[in-house]
Amino acid sequence: MLLALTQWLAEDIRFFSVFNYITLRAVLAAMTALIISFMVGPAMIRKLTAYKIGQSVRSDGPQTHLVKAGTPTMGGALILVSIAITTLLWGDLHNHYVWVVLFTTLGFGVIGWVDDYRKVVHRNPNGLSARAKMSWQSIIALIAGFYLWNTATLPAHTELIVPFLKFLVFPLPAFMFIVLAYFVIVGTSNAVNLTDGLDGLAILPTVMVSGALAIFAYVAGNAVFSKYLGIPYIPGAGELAVFCSALTGAGLAFLWFNAYPAEVFMGDVGALALGAALGIVAVIVRQELVLFIMGGVFVVEAVSVMIQVASFKLTGKRVFRMAPLHHHYELKGWKETQVVVRFWIITMLLVLVGLATLKLR
Repeated sequence: MLLALTQWLAEDIRFFSVFNYITLRAVLAAMTALIISFMVGPAMIRKLTAYKIGQSVRSDGPQTHLVKAGTPTMGGALILVSIAITTLLWGDLHNHYVWVVLFTTLGFGVIGWVDDYRKVVHRNPNGLSARAKMSWQSIIALIAGFYLWNTATLPAHTELIVPFLKFLVFPLPAFMFIVLAYFVIVGTSNAVNLTDGLDGLAILPTVMVSGALAIFAYVAGNAVFSKYLGIPYIPGAGELAVFCSALTGAGLAFLWFNAYPAEVFMGDVGALALGAALGIVAVIVRQELVLFIMGGVFVVEAVSVMIQVASFKLTGKRVFRMAPLHHHYELKGWKETQVVVRFWIITMLLVLVGLATLKLR
């Protein structure tokens, strides 16, 4: 919206042409989302508290978590509103990538909202059934994957590239591309959701990965930079830097309220949506494997759950004291803040490794 306004003003006032630069709008998007979240956050927390939209705590979990019971949840809605408003303000609304990313993110957010609403308002501990949740996630992810395949105009748009290996690419037929997109979007969404178990644990890694993806998006959408760095040129993908910056700003503001001891939790409405956002952006800029590296904490958390379930069903024994992995370390004696900060540090290192793939090819 504001981009269209500044473009119109630029016809008579040259100064406004500066807003055509993606880098400037990305910075403004981060600031706008940050400000919106800071302004709305306190009032939202008060409303959630007044309506008793409180978090339930697992009785079999670490005993230190019992004090968290009743803490307002569904705060992820604040992040999504900030991202959506900011992207609509500063993004190029003629860019189809902007719309497919918003569709995927908000679609997964709706699924998470229904799940949270049933848990905390209807007092249904199961929330949305696992089958229903997975079905709706699958529908949205498959629609997004099919759309991206159908709108691809260059071979590079559907090739799988391998990090650190400049000339190793795998052309993907329609079925494989859509399946890959499905697993990246749904897998990342659920991995972030599983990670969201401690104060601030999921949101800062999401912010760091989003910031890195903003760089990848900008480079992929720039013909000169993409050629120089040897990554696929995706016309229009640079606009996703604005979306990722909005996510980064909104996420940092949410961390202000979610840091230990948390005043609010994001809930499934936030975790599912943010994970899907990272996944769909990675698919568009053809960095699925790099996302796997940068989101290593999310991957390990999800894998720990799969190993735990498989081991218990097959042998009746548990590999970890408790899954996801962050609870295992808590039960080993790590303090919650130690687990969170150490996982943050690991994510920072993994993000740096991911960014290194831009040049080390």
